[in-house]
This record gives sequence, C-alpha cells and structure tokens, in this order.
Amino acid sequence: MWYDTAMYIQDQLQEIKGNIAAAEQRAGRAPGSVKLLAVSKTFPVEDIMQAYADGQRLFGENRLQEAMGKIPAMPADCEWHLIGPLQRNKVRKALEQGFGLLQAVDSLRLAETVSRIAGELGCTARILLEVNVDGEESKHCFTPQELQELWPRLVALPQLEIRGLMCIPAPTEDPEEARPAFRSLRELAENLRTRGPLPLPELSMGMSHDYAVAVEEGATIVRVGSAIFGKRG
Repeated sequence: MWYDTAMYIQDQLQEIKGNIAAAEQRAGRAPGSVKLLAVSKTFPVEDIMQAYADGQRLFGENRLQEAMGKIPAMPADCEWHLIGPLQRNKVRKALEQGFGLLQAVDSLRLAETVSRIAGELGCTARILLEVNVDGEESKHCFTPQELQELWPRLVALPQLEIRGLMCIPAPTEDPEEARPAFRSLRELAENLRTRGPLPLPELSMGMSHDYAVAVEEGATIVRVGSAIFGKRG
C-alpha cells in the first residue's frame, strides 16, 4: 500500500514523542528525561533527513560500515550512537568516526581494547555496558553477576567514560513481558552506583514495541526504528 513517506515519519515521530511523554508522566518522571534514539539501520539517508527535518537529532546505527556511509551525508549537529555489536578490530574506526556513544560494549576484553585505542587517539570513549538480564543462552554479553565481579576492573580502565547500561530483552509479543528485564537492568545500575564511583546516568532499553514500558521502568534512552521509519525490507 502506498503512503507518503515524509508524512508517515512526521506523524510517527509526533506519536512516539507523545507516548514517551505520557509514560514519563505515569512514572512520575520529569518531562523530557527520556531521549528518543531513531534507529536508522537499513533506511536511506533520505528517510533520515526527513526525521531530521522533523526535529530528530539522535540516530543509531547497528553496523559501522553502513554508518560510515550515512554520517558524512547528514548535518553536523546530528549525534550518532553505535548500537550494534562492535568487533575489536573495528574499534579504531568507530572511535575515529566520532560516535557519541558506543552502546554495546559486551565484554571486559572489548572494554580494554576501547580504552587502549582511545588512549592512542587521545580521546575518551563514552560507552554503555550491555547486560544479558534475562539469561538468554544465545547472548554473549555481561551477565549481572559477571558485571558485578568485573566492576572494579572496568571502572579502573582509563580513557573510558562508562555512562550506564543497556539491554535487549528476549523478544516478546506482549510489551509487559519485557518489564522484568527492564526492572532488572535498573536495579543493577542502582546497585553499581552504590559501589561507586560512577553516576551511571544512562539506561538504554526499550524498542519499537515496548519503549513505553521501558520508560516506566527507568529508561533514559529508547531505541526506536521501525515505529518511526516503517517496516524494514
């Protein structure tokens, strides 16, 4: 079925921002406390530019190579997050690209590599640590227990600014079924804050089908793609 892409993106952004504001209010959170990250993977620059024209400035890409083709084509005031897995041999390119946040640092070894290369480049890398909050065997990232055990080593790494945590819960049709995972991530962050020395202000959780629940459980960044741009091919 044909539809006007520009109007669709505009309408969807307006609806999603309204839903986020309503979820903030339900949770007793300050208005504007949640950032909407538009996940632009697989969508063309023309669609991303339309979202930009509608006021969107924060975008997320899963694949470094794809992002490197899009970032130079967009206005310089966009902020880009790398939200997909990052291989150690691509860390230098990712840091040189200037991502505002690497959202899926999933191991101590990767964190060490990011720290080392950031030092070589003379910069500080802003990262989130990816946590497997619901015990999916197919996921290869920090378990809550592992993260707690490795915490002293992680916070000691130079050239890293650990901004917080992120998760991708197991897929569910009912958004409410993701609530325990979101709550677990929030509680883990609260526990780590008590150990210091980091404030961990960011929780990246929630996607197109469950972002409102994530906001209610404390998300500060929600990653929404298909609900903005439409179905991926």
